[in-house]
Amino acid sequence: METLSTRVLTSVVGFMLLSAVVWIGWWAMLPALIFVTVMGVHEYVRMLDRNDIDVRRLSLVVFGVALIAASLPLVTELPPPWPGGSWREAVLTIAVGSFLVLEVIRPGERPLERVVYSLFGLLYIPWLLGYFLLLRYSPDSELGLIYFALPLLATFAADIGGFFAGYFFGRRKLAPEVSPGKTIEGAVGGLAFSFLIVLGVSQFAGIWTPLEAFLYAVLVASASQLGDLSESLIKRALRTKDSGTSLPGHGGFLDRLDSLMFAVPATYLFLNISVFTR
Repeated sequence: METLSTRVLTSVVGFMLLSAVVWIGWWAMLPALIFVTVMGVHEYVRMLDRNDIDVRRLSLVVFGVALIAASLPLVTELPPPWPGGSWREAVLTIAVGSFLVLEVIRPGERPLERVVYSLFGLLYIPWLLGYFLLLRYSPDSELGLIYFALPLLATFAADIGGFFAGYFFGRRKLAPEVSPGKTIEGAVGGLAFSFLIVLGVSQFAGIWTPLEAFLYAVLVASASQLGDLSESLIKRALRTKDSGTSLPGHGGFLDRLDSLMFAVPATYLFLNISVFTR
């Protein structure tokens, strides 16, 4: 009971802080995302250390912060570094080149492994977190606030619906080797509740048709599940129960944000592919 109370309290405080930061805008989101990036990289490196895997730690933090900064609306509105490109892609390209150059200059044991794990950490943490800023200002600061609320509410609904559906009806395992507690019935229940929430919000705001709301609910519920399972896969591969201990009752930052780190980019892509191109 004490663990459950701690978990619920941490969730409520975290949701309130996240909502406040997103509502304020980029000048509050920037330091918050940089902090989460640094903490996430720290958790990632600690998991690797336990398995005797080395990465370019300083470079990972520097380029991680650069990727977050390149996601700012002030930067994305600048002329692209090349036709059809973005400053985020420019930072990522420089990072890949730098990782390789550093291994050529100062090669150590398992240089290719160090490059691969460094690049994966960059893509998994700051690259995905950068979409939080991109979505917040898509297509502008006002509508972006509504669109950003959708993955928050949809992910929360998918978690709640999945928990109760899995608890009462769960029989068939969804991915037993990765996350034994998840069931197919829970995933369906999460999708159904997520659709109801998305449909209600989208109809109230007048932004989507019921069909678009359903397609988005399928996408975001799937992305949320994939994010959760991906984090479980990483922890299982690195023989770690939790990514960290920073959040009481929830483990680390990566444990808590795993679903949103996939749901937010999926929302951004959905909007730019389907809605904004109509």
